Amino acid sequence: MKPIRISSHAAKRMAMRGGTQEEVFVAIREAKWEGAKHGRFQCRKSYPYGKWWNEKTYNTKQVRAIFLEFETEIKVETVYVYYF
Repeated sequence: MKPIRISSHAAKRMAMRGGTQEEVFVAIREAKWEGAKHGRFQCRKSYPYGKWWNEKTYNTKQVRAIFLEFETEIKVETVYVYYF
């Protein structure tokens, strides 16, 4: 697999939303890729969570990565994190 690079925007959003770099890497390596806007790709992966986030306990955390695939690398543009 190509190396994965996290943009500064994605790193900020990932931290703000409670995701980790490792979760994003695993999602890109293991989850099904789908088309996204502007020629990008997206993928989602759910993880067991069972922790407190924003004044509530959630059992599952889902990481959604939006990225571009280039010849030599994958560049993550942004990261969304959902809790349920």
